Amino acid sequence: MSFTVKHERGIITLGVDGQLIVGNRHELKQKVLDALEGGGRRFVIDFTQTGYIDSSGLGVLVSLSKKIREQGGELRLAGLNEDLQTLFELTKLDTLFTITRTPQEAVASF
Repeated sequence: MSFTVKHERGIITLGVDGQLIVGNRHELKQKVLDALEGGGRRFVIDFTQTGYIDSSGLGVLVSLSKKIREQGGELRLAGLNEDLQTLFELTKLDTLFTITRTPQEAVASF
């Protein structure tokens, strides 16, 4: 599991490579919170290389979404595979997040 961080036109894209699970969710949360503290307000989390998200991973995404909105920012999710897209639909989280097919679409949507 690893995370990549890219800055492009004032938009911070975090790539999740592997699984977003109980063991690494704090690392993702800290990266976003650090960027938020540093003035970042527009975020894309790229799940193109992610195969699985557990309930704690979903929980951290909801928590981050709330925190980012409280700071006047926006969060987009991108690159969900078919299973992850179904997970977001079943949990109704697709109504909370703006979800795009690709990170490029997410960046362009700001």
